[in-house]
Amino acid sequence: MADSVRVQLLKQIGKADDVNVLRSLRDQAHEQMEALLSSSPVEQFNEQLNELHDAVIGRAIALAEAEMARSGMGSPPVPYAYLLFGSGGREEQTLSSDQDSGIVYQDPGSDSEQVQRYFQQLALQAVSYLQRTGYPPCEGNVLSNNPEWCRSMSEWKEKMNGWFQEPAWESVRYLLIIADGRSLYGEHKLLVELKNHFFSDMLDHPIIIQRMLDNTMRHKVLLGVFGHLLKEQYGEDAGSLDIKYGAYIPMVNAIRLLAVQAGIRDTSTLRRIRSLVEEEHLSSIEAAAYEQAFRLFLRLRLMTTENIDEGLYANNGKLASRKLTKEMTEELKSALRLGKRLQRTVYKQTMGRLR
Repeated sequence: MADSVRVQLLKQIGKADDVNVLRSLRDQAHEQMEALLSSSPVEQFNEQLNELHDAVIGRAIALAEAEMARSGMGSPPVPYAYLLFGSGGREEQTLSSDQDSGIVYQDPGSDSEQVQRYFQQLALQAVSYLQRTGYPPCEGNVLSNNPEWCRSMSEWKEKMNGWFQEPAWESVRYLLIIADGRSLYGEHKLLVELKNHFFSDMLDHPIIIQRMLDNTMRHKVLLGVFGHLLKEQYGEDAGSLDIKYGAYIPMVNAIRLLAVQAGIRDTSTLRRIRSLVEEEHLSSIEAAAYEQAFRLFLRLRLMTTENIDEGLYANNGKLASRKLTKEMTEELKSALRLGKRLQRTVYKQTMGRLR
């Protein structure tokens, strides 16, 4: 997208005074970005796409705040931050990503129940507006309108302490979700405080790293023992490739675990790779190879099957193998071999630290 067109669209999004107008602008941005997908460098495309997503999501939250004031609920009673998790937190959203969100707000001096009610109502409004703008809710209910993901700072710290002390599978999954968290709107320093607690507490619970490793190794790359691509066997996606969970997520998870162990606060996978080089946890040669593979996974993930379901942009992360040229297929196999090697490296390094 030409810079002038993109800047103008961002300005229009920032001034949208109605959620229906915002939806129209999101549809316009979607159409323009979709037309550019095949011709744009993938990293540049990803940055521009996520800049537009941030603008739309941020404006939806601002409109939700305004609606709260109009309905008599007033302005936010204490500072807060609206958080994005998952691909939104990593700034790796596709054209049709869902909502993964939370809210952290400053501890109220008084009227804590009233403050809690305000933010729970704000979250309901924000999630509703985002659905109307085309973002489906997270299937796992990691959403700001879920009270489990809308808390005061002290409540968040208490909840994280519980996750650290009881490292069940779900608890560790939630901690990894927090690791990808990014503040999109509001008082960003609240997330900084939350992340400080995350990293300092993690150092006191080495068993957490073992559990994180188990979670990280859960998804295997879609490459068979004989070097062939593993395709979906059944259903309407038979013959397709699960790019999300068979290529993209394994690399995201492996790089995230290396970054978390190194105390790196970056959330995007590419920035994590570069920070790992700066911190001397990866060589520049290794990093260049991982970056190249990850850019391919981003490109293929953007090509996966997309549809609009009841007004919501949806994507199942599957790619019809017929969309791949012979050259792309060989490039994918090479990148997946690198992904396997990365997983083995992460496993060995992490187990070495735990011994």
